[in-house]
Amino acid sequence: MFANLFTPEQLTILTQIILIDLVLAGDNAIIIGMVASKFPLEQRKKIIFWGIGGAVVLRIILTLLTAYLLQITGLRLLGGLLLLYIVYKLYIDVVKGSDQNSDIKVDNSSFLKAIWTILLADFTMSLDNVLGVAGAAGDHYHLLVFGLILSIILMATAATLISNWIKKYKWIAWAGLLAILVVAIELIYTDFKILFL
Repeated sequence: MFANLFTPEQLTILTQIILIDLVLAGDNAIIIGMVASKFPLEQRKKIIFWGIGGAVVLRIILTLLTAYLLQITGLRLLGGLLLLYIVYKLYIDVVKGSDQNSDIKVDNSSFLKAIWTILLADFTMSLDNVLGVAGAAGDHYHLLVFGLILSIILMATAATLISNWIKKYKWIAWAGLLAILVVAIELIYTDFKILFL
């Protein structure tokens, strides 16, 4: 089994997953940090705890659902089209340098509203990450699990670092966009071949 883990195909998939996670996983933690910064220190710790906890649970549920749904003919096509939109959005936000986080309205009037804001942002951003990783992993479920664990670790610990890397080294953003684009094209082509050829 260990020898099979490092076939050229699996190394390519692993590289794609790492690049996708690097570009997409940091967003959740940045949003959590932004929302939490509007509150006093004691509440801030709770918001960070519940925000990251919620993101982890959402990511696990979405990974299980997406891995199952991508087996259904037609849904890979939709997933691929959604990823193409995500590539475009990331190109505008990350590569061209507009700040997507400035659009998020933070309501600091109540603790529960802050958690709700984070969970909504988590859902949107977890979906694109999980879709990208599940699409790249294909039938390699151990790599899908690796991608899930990596995204959670990156989200919980390295968001600011990743964000700074992407600002400093544009090639990381370009490599991540390219990896997501390849996954999107593969998903679209797989279903297109089944449905139309």
